[in-house]
Amino acid sequence: MQARTKAIKTTGTIDAQHHLVLDGELPIKGPTRVRVIMLVPEESDINETEWLQAAAANLPFYFLKDPEEDIYTLSDGRPFYDEG
Repeated sequence: MQARTKAIKTTGTIDAQHHLVLDGELPIKGPTRVRVIMLVPEESDINETEWLQAAAANLPFYFLKDPEEDIYTLSDGRPFYDEG
């Protein structure tokens, strides 16, 4: 019979010594053994420009090159200025 498990979501940082340092305290009492699953960003994540180029070259998006799909002009809408 396998023991029941409970998931706890938190964040942390991997330091220079390869240790996991949590951003806060855990809501469990210890000492106790735990299993840890880490979700880390992939180094191969592509930037927005690369993503747009890949989408533009992808066959399912070729219909967007049809002149009938070009329904907007520069006079539509308002400019967006990212202040972040």
